[in-house]
Amino acid sequence: MKVITSWCDKSGLEVLNELGTSIDKGLTEGEIVRRKSLYSNTFENGPRNSPLLMFFNQFTDTMVLVLLGATVISGIIGDMADAITIMAIVIVNAILGFIQEYRAERSLEEIKKLASPYAIVLRNGKKVRIKASDLVPGDIVFLNAGDKIPADLRLLETYNLEIEEAALTGESVPVTKEANKILPEKTILAERENMAFMGTSITRGRALAVVVGTGMRTVMGQIAEMMKQTEQAMTPLQLKLDQLGKILIVICLLVCAIVTFMGILRGEDIMIMLMAGISLAVAAIPEGLPAIVTVVLALGVQRMAKNNAIIRKLPAVETLGCTTVICSDKTGTLTQNKMAVQKIASLDVTLDLEGDGYAPQGRFLVGEKEVNPLQFKSLRLILDVALNCNNASLEKTKGEYGAEGDPTEVAILVMANKGGLTKPYKRIREIPFDSVRKQMSVVIEHNGEYKLFVKGALDVLMSSCSTVLYKDKLINLDQKRKNEFLTIQEQWAEQALRVLGFAYRSLTRDEIERLNDVELEKDLTLLGICGMIDPPRRGVADSVEECLNAGIIPVMITGDHPSTARAIAMQLGIAAGKEVINGSAIDDMSDDKLYQNAIQWRVFARVSPQHKNRIVKVLKKRNHVVAMTGDGVNDAPAVKAADIGIAMGITGTEVTREASSMVLADDNFSTIVKAVYEGRAIYDNIRKFIRYLLGGNIGEVLVMFLASLFGMPLPLLPIQILWVNLITDGLPAMALGLEPPEPGIMNRSPRTRNEGIFARNLGWIILGRGLYIGIITLIAFTAGMIYCRLQGIDQADLPRTMALTTLVFAQLFYVFECRSEKFSPFELGLFKNKFLAVAVLCSITMHICVIYAPLLQQIFHTVPLSSWQWMLILILAGMRMIWKYILFNWQRFFVPRLSYGKINFW
Repeated sequence: MKVITSWCDKSGLEVLNELGTSIDKGLTEGEIVRRKSLYSNTFENGPRNSPLLMFFNQFTDTMVLVLLGATVISGIIGDMADAITIMAIVIVNAILGFIQEYRAERSLEEIKKLASPYAIVLRNGKKVRIKASDLVPGDIVFLNAGDKIPADLRLLETYNLEIEEAALTGESVPVTKEANKILPEKTILAERENMAFMGTSITRGRALAVVVGTGMRTVMGQIAEMMKQTEQAMTPLQLKLDQLGKILIVICLLVCAIVTFMGILRGEDIMIMLMAGISLAVAAIPEGLPAIVTVVLALGVQRMAKNNAIIRKLPAVETLGCTTVICSDKTGTLTQNKMAVQKIASLDVTLDLEGDGYAPQGRFLVGEKEVNPLQFKSLRLILDVALNCNNASLEKTKGEYGAEGDPTEVAILVMANKGGLTKPYKRIREIPFDSVRKQMSVVIEHNGEYKLFVKGALDVLMSSCSTVLYKDKLINLDQKRKNEFLTIQEQWAEQALRVLGFAYRSLTRDEIERLNDVELEKDLTLLGICGMIDPPRRGVADSVEECLNAGIIPVMITGDHPSTARAIAMQLGIAAGKEVINGSAIDDMSDDKLYQNAIQWRVFARVSPQHKNRIVKVLKKRNHVVAMTGDGVNDAPAVKAADIGIAMGITGTEVTREASSMVLADDNFSTIVKAVYEGRAIYDNIRKFIRYLLGGNIGEVLVMFLASLFGMPLPLLPIQILWVNLITDGLPAMALGLEPPEPGIMNRSPRTRNEGIFARNLGWIILGRGLYIGIITLIAFTAGMIYCRLQGIDQADLPRTMALTTLVFAQLFYVFECRSEKFSPFELGLFKNKFLAVAVLCSITMHICVIYAPLLQQIFHTVPLSSWQWMLILILAGMRMIWKYILFNWQRFFVPRLSYGKINFW
């Protein structure tokens, strides 16, 4: 990464001298040409794969290679239906993977769009308008309200300049800039008051500045560099499926080779045994697994979209389920990104305000009691000042309130509206806000009376006041009264409230015409103060509590002030104490210390994009599955580096959305909790159909393997093996992926990143069930052979039909058991999953047709079964289900259970 110089510790003159430029003439033509050859105000493109290479890279996954092998084998043995199906699955997965990767690469392109397209500069002593991409260090730039900053600048002259830096620093209100300040070299980004940064916007005032950084040497350029360097690791699910694919390759090749070899040694026809071995290989590989995973994830995406969580990358759905840490930005994520007045005070009374966002509805409270603020003259006048000394506006569109103007002015305008004041008086004169006076004044006329309304910083405002309004009377503003207000201000500051003072003065027409601005703002009457903050979103505190109950650690990472971060974190229940880690301290911390602070204190303030990125990477290195939420450009590298990046849909920048895996359409932190719930349910379902598919496939393999081992005839023909594969691996497995979430899913700890696909004894469960299926199938086959021998029938079709039917029905009974690892099918409700019930019914119908339809009998070498044969098959296949049913009813009717101190029955 290119090192950029910190220019905030130098005076304007020193910067000009160091850059070899002049504030009067700017750069000369020759110097501009020379510097253009050295510097560029564009972002560099890293090496990028062509779309074609991206597409072909989708075919390098282990499981995909296994499926391609299965496609070739299916084609060789003439099973073209299977070959076409498998190939279609592979191509669809490749297309989905390509789309996700291609869209992810757009993140850097979106950063480029943040650059200002044009700039007005001083060159050769003349003001000229040039493309921002042509800027070079040393260019003198003119800035006005509404401009987007075209490069990193050191301010030389400022006139009431305020810049919106929320997307870069997380600061929730525009920052006042001062050109004459000289700051320490290591001043954090959010406090560099003499600098302006590429991609931010001017909300008020004008300025003259010199370019000190262009392109990749800007703060925005560093973010782009981090975006390029971020490596996308495989998700836990991708790792598990890759691991599973490798295991299956080894097992299938080994077992199929043994079965084929032992059959040939036993004297079976070589061609039949080769075909049986190949068919077994096709059956053993769960070729439907990637398709079912994709479908289940896609259905999860639809459900989550209904809950305002838009998934951009399918694996993110599952990754959410194992999230252990959620690193959240504050502004616009945990909070509303809308300043709101929460307290208002005069010498008469102090009130709390309720309400959400910009909606002009909310109660004024003294304790729990609602009061009308207009009954107090001091509060009525405060609301008058808030309404009239204001240039913001509110507008209702489609039932939602929106606002235009300075966030502070919007907040006090909403406060006035809540108090019932909506129509401003006639404005005669305005004295605009400036950073020296730190106040704004307007002269209004109402009912033939003239008043000066003033709002501003309390300490400055009090110096212009001689009286204060108390119980409808003007009294002297002595030091005691001043201290009362200063004490309230200090108390509110501890709650991270920004304090604004209000004052007024009655005027005559003669005074308005005779007095200048300075004289007008003297001998004021202090009315009171209000305290405002960007408040937490409704419901977020409950969501944080749910996260903690689910074993997920919430961590706040913000560029805002430490006191603000602490107050919000404590209100939401994120903070484990009052400790807040400042960004300036992170640089001196080891990774171990940083990790300890993240887990213990959970609140970081005044952090830079590099800090956010480092925190995410430190947590990931210690095996945490990290989700990072954000909305600003400053969040984008960390969002991309996280296991799952979550962007805000309304307030989020396009850069962050493109870097993310998931977008919150309602910008609501609570939506993340719903997404985690869905992610856990989806992973459970993936385990369920892995359990089902592998259990059934192992049963099929063991039937052939054990028959070869015991010297038995071939229990299943190649065509029969493929038939079992078709009717048991398709619809039932797909329907299992639609199983509703189990109870208590959010009351358990998240699984670890290193948890294997067969964790929690799943491997042994699959092996045991496969062994059971294999044994009962061979029992049915043996019973059929004994019956044929006793009847003097010399054919293998009956034993094979019995074995085939037992194998099919054993798997169809087994699919109901796979619905939960904790509850029995009867506790969940046997037919609660209607999709599964229909899928099983379809499979049974298809198999009965194979047994009794003459044409299909010839194709599959089956014969009709008698009643005793059906009875034996159903007992063998359904033995475990029958036992579970007996146990369920025994516990339900005969075993009382103690629940919450009361006896109840299931």
